Amino acid sequence: MDDQITSTRIEDCDGAALRRALIGGTLWLEKNAAVVDALNVFPVPDGDTGTNMLLTMRSAMNQVDGLSVDDLDQVAEAAARGALLGARGNSGVILSQIMRGLASSMLGRRSLDGPGLAAALEEAAQTAHRGVYAPVEGTMLTVMREAAERGRSAAQAGATAAEVLRAATEEARESVARTPLLLDVLRAAGVVDAGGQGLYFLLDGMLRFLEGRLEIDRVASAPVALGAAEYAATHVSEDQPIYGYCTEFLLSGDALDVGAVRERIARMGDSTLVVGDPSMIRVHVHSFDPGAVLSYAAGLGTLSRIKIENMQEQHETFVRSRKAASQTGKVSIIAVAAGAGLTEVFLSLGAELVVPGGQTMNPSVEQLLEAVERAANETVILLPNNGNIIPAAQQAVGMASKKLIVVPTRFIPQGVAALLAFNLESAPEESARLMVEAAAAVRTGEITRATRSIHLDGREVREGDSIALLDDRLVATSAENEQALLALLDAAQAANAELVTLYTGHGVGDERAATAARLVRDAYPDLQVEVVAGGQPHYAYIVSIE
Repeated sequence: MDDQITSTRIEDCDGAALRRALIGGTLWLEKNAAVVDALNVFPVPDGDTGTNMLLTMRSAMNQVDGLSVDDLDQVAEAAARGALLGARGNSGVILSQIMRGLASSMLGRRSLDGPGLAAALEEAAQTAHRGVYAPVEGTMLTVMREAAERGRSAAQAGATAAEVLRAATEEARESVARTPLLLDVLRAAGVVDAGGQGLYFLLDGMLRFLEGRLEIDRVASAPVALGAAEYAATHVSEDQPIYGYCTEFLLSGDALDVGAVRERIARMGDSTLVVGDPSMIRVHVHSFDPGAVLSYAAGLGTLSRIKIENMQEQHETFVRSRKAASQTGKVSIIAVAAGAGLTEVFLSLGAELVVPGGQTMNPSVEQLLEAVERAANETVILLPNNGNIIPAAQQAVGMASKKLIVVPTRFIPQGVAALLAFNLESAPEESARLMVEAAAAVRTGEITRATRSIHLDGREVREGDSIALLDDRLVATSAENEQALLALLDAAQAANAELVTLYTGHGVGDERAATAARLVRDAYPDLQVEVVAGGQPHYAYIVSIE
């Protein structure tokens, strides 16, 4: 496509106009994706609605870009297929259903006048509504329906296609503003529905573009941080390591600043451990560029006991051995997780493949399908391990060439429990049933930092506070992560539990983890406490309570 996008005015909508409108909508959504991401009910770092919708639309546009014709129905069908393959999260899946409804209404059509476009918008709204198991008012479903109703009224009054779109867009803006009146959780959080806001930006971009009010330079690189999953999918070749190198060494010198060294090396990789004193420091880090780590350290003193291991080779050897063993089995298991430690956990417990993903980095339907096709067996059980990934996983079921069963795990601890309950000797459906039961028996806690100040669930939360979530419910705030952890366990009645597992996040070193475990053991002497270096982003601790 051209670097500079120009827009036109239309009376009817043909394939060329639809193509241009979708480009304009995607570009305008791109400009405003961060605004949508910020509309998060909970003040936690998982606001990814705008990013998910943008990536869904980018996938749609990739399919449209590949067309050599501008037939209306072919453009619409390509966009719908691309959106479905690229769908991420609840918002992305719903958006893909909106695109599917539009495509269905355009089948066999060369162009749409005002009434035709209005009918297409109504079909889009209805298709999206049918695709949601339990539709809720005050969401993007409401915004799409009310926008379509306004478009129909305009068409009945003789509006052109452009005028129908203008009426629908105006109603979408007003509908978004009303969402807090329909959903108590939005009103309490002081935000509008993020999916509805994203949908408005998409429609508004289409309208601005077609009316000649949108001039945006098409940016080749992505302005929105896509996270490790998207980066690996688009930037890492098969010959390039995706796990990096485990790098260890001793650094000797005079007046070494342990804190400064730890902070610098932590920026070079993950699973970082830097301990010692001013004369000697022991370093452990997982990095894609061990040379940069060694060069930095060599400038501070003398290096010894250097050990570098290629974790990619180790991983591939492990996967090959598991694949060889699974050839005689019945079922492959795929899990979704973020962080080297969590990846190792799922692989060690029997998962054949781990798709990188989690908070702020939801894998697409296409990425899940690619993993399913790579699996060794013709029956696959998928553990999403995140509530926002479940819709994409369920969409993949109908598109996979293999038998795909989704065990709808909403949290990492549920996925671990489900995997432990898997029985290769049972029928896949029976194993899946047992895995669902095991997942339901685990409670999940999460410790993170508040991204903004808010009054929620009767609590005053200040930006930067450590907050505790129990099964997605805010239960405590504190100045320190470890104090929030103890408050979380109190809310979970951990005294009645048998086992607590702490999955430590990226940046939580061994010393901090040991301190957290000691505090928990002191508070609950009869509780078995395990610590696993998960390496997950955003969450200092993910807590499994059994």
